[in-house]
Amino acid sequence: MERYERINALHRTLKAARVPVTVARLQDELGCSRATVYRDLAFLRDALMAPVVGDGEAGFRYDPKESERFELPGLWLNSEELHALLVAQQLLARSSGGLLSSALAPLQTRIEKLLEAQSGGARWPVERVRVIASRPRRLDEHVFRQVASAVLGRRQLSFEYRARSTDEKTRRTVSPQRITHYRDNWYLDAFDHDREALRSFAVDRISAVRTLDAAARDLDEAALDEHLAASYGIFSGPAKGWATIVFSAKAARWVADERWHSRQQGRFLPDGRYELKVPYSGTRELLMDVLHYGADAEIVEPPMLREQARALLALALSNYDR
Repeated sequence: MERYERINALHRTLKAARVPVTVARLQDELGCSRATVYRDLAFLRDALMAPVVGDGEAGFRYDPKESERFELPGLWLNSEELHALLVAQQLLARSSGGLLSSALAPLQTRIEKLLEAQSGGARWPVERVRVIASRPRRLDEHVFRQVASAVLGRRQLSFEYRARSTDEKTRRTVSPQRITHYRDNWYLDAFDHDREALRSFAVDRISAVRTLDAAARDLDEAALDEHLAASYGIFSGPAKGWATIVFSAKAARWVADERWHSRQQGRFLPDGRYELKVPYSGTRELLMDVLHYGADAEIVEPPMLREQARALLALALSNYDR
């Protein structure tokens, strides 16, 4: 164990200890000699001003009166934690289509320097973290930054919005509630003041954005969850019913491990097929995901949703009759 990690581990052990920790136990946990334990304790106490108390016979711990207030200065993480943080940073930077790369570059540099300090200057192969986004849409960085800033700064927003379903452009004034990353794209959940209702907006369809001086109207978290997470899909709304989908035994190997909704219900059938039940409001997104499985998925209930799927499949088939 490198010294950086030993100091970090020693700090955590002493901070968690309710009784003095013996030198023998510290040797075992840190994997070092008795002399090294004493040197690390001295460095922790004298250089980092840690409230170390005790002696070699009874053991060591932090002064209970000072323990809660003391933390190591700067960012002290072990190698595994830094590796996980670096991977997470790469995931966020690359899954955003490069949008956040410049903003996150200082963080990546800092993490890499900390890793190099622990490993004696070795380079970390960040190119071995491979992130492939699935159909991300083009996004205006200026718009994204203003939207994110308004969400966190709790300020109202005014913007033009062109809906994909109608291609109609409207001017909206909203109180941002949350910014959501969903299927490799960003959405703004907001209270629309003109419509007096919660709405979700695709950030890539927002333009001419302006942050207002007025404070955003805050909605209760429970109300947000009830409206935005009650049923299937990003533009969900309150659930109107439950859909039952049966997947083939082959598809069941994947679907059984997938999380379609927080309230979903799933079970294997005796013949190996998998039955999935999810609450839904709008049908479009749910139908798209079910039809993605082709012949390996069948909507059983409700009858109306089943007929919609049949109509879409017939329409798709007609494209090949020409």
